Order: sequence, then structure tokens, then C-alpha cells
Amino acid sequence: MDRFRHTALATVALAASAILLSACGRNSVDVVNGKTQFVNKCGACHTLARAGTKGIQGPNLDHAFVQDRRDGMTAKTVEGVVVHQIAYPRRGSIMPADLVTGQDATDVAAYVGQAAGIPGQDQGALAAAGKANTSNKPIAAKGGTLSIAAIDGTAYISTQATAPAGQLTVKMPNKSSLGHDIGLKGVSGAQGKVVPQGGTSTFTVTLKPGKYTYFCSVPGHEAAGMKGTLTVT
Repeated sequence: MDRFRHTALATVALAASAILLSACGRNSVDVVNGKTQFVNKCGACHTLARAGTKGIQGPNLDHAFVQDRRDGMTAKTVEGVVVHQIAYPRRGSIMPADLVTGQDATDVAAYVGQAAGIPGQDQGALAAAGKANTSNKPIAAKGGTLSIAAIDGTAYISTQATAPAGQLTVKMPNKSSLGHDIGLKGVSGAQGKVVPQGGTSTFTVTLKPGKYTYFCSVPGHEAAGMKGTLTVT
């Protein structure tokens, strides 16, 4: 967090200049799209309270900017810092350059600019932006196989699943733009590999009747809500 804040402060002048130079020709921003893109592409690594993300691999953006806000940093300046960080991540960062690009990058920066370090909750259309289309309707295993897809952001398609006791193969087709896996807490051998979009995380295990928690083991994903309950009967 400190390193991010120092980098942010070091680029304030550059970022502010970039905003002034580009302000006349830029498209209007869409913070609803910005929040959606942030949750789906950035939230797995960054905590941002208003976005409901709890990633821990990258800096906590609320902590990174809260003191700067108190010191008078404006939303536009935060926006400029974020634009610069997206294009030029600090050396050694796990974040690739241009994780989001073009208008999406502009929108993400605008949303972070108005949200980071600001208490409260988003309102209106912005409140619903980025929420995964997950369900509580149980997914039933078929023919000894249970398929629970990962969807955009940090979520599975459902938070509930059922299966009969005995041998079970669990598959997680990854439809998300982020890397995910699936496993069962406290069950030896019940852990698939982290796979990118288009891949399938899978494992086979023998289960007794009971309730099990399935979850994504990528740091920050379970805390962000990527988990569910498997009921074995």
C-alpha cells in the first residue's frame, strides 16, 4: 500500500497534466461501466469498499488514497493517477500493463477517482453495477459429475449444489476473464488447478453424506464471495 501511495504521489503532476491535455477531446465517462470493469478485471486483486471487492494481491485502494483525499487530492487527480498506473504498473507488479484499455480504462479510472477512500455506498444504477448474475438455485450432479461454472468477477454460477454420496467429479468451466479454481474445504485431494478463461478446473473425490464448502483458492476470491455449499446425501 505504501509503495502504491508513493508511486501515486510521484505521478500526480504527470497525471494531472495528462488530464488537462486530454480533457477537451475525451469522451464522456461511464462510471457504471467503470465499476463493472473494475469488479470483473481488477477487484480480484484490489479492495475497494464501494465496489464490494476484497482482493489482497494488490494495494487496498481505499487505504492508498484516503490520506491523499484528506490532504486535498481531488477525484480528477486520483483518476489521472489510476490511468497512469493502468498503463504503467510499478516494476515487479503482478498486474499486466493495459489490463483494461481505451474507454474502459478511462471509465475504470473515473470510477476509482470518485470511489476510492470515500465512505458510503453507491446509489442508483451504480449500486447494481458489477454484481454477478449468481443464483441460489442448487445445481444437481448428473451421472457422477457436478459442473459449477465460474462467471465474471469473483463468483460461481450458483452458491448451492447437491450430489449423492460416493465418487464425484467436480468441474468448473471458467467463463470469467480472471483465473479461478474450485475445491472443497477440508477434503484431501479435492482441489482443482487455477485455470484461465476457457479452461476447466476439475477434481475427483469420494464423499460421505454431509455439507461441504466449495470455494476458489485464489487469494481474495473467497472473501469476495466466491464460495458455496455442496449438500451430499
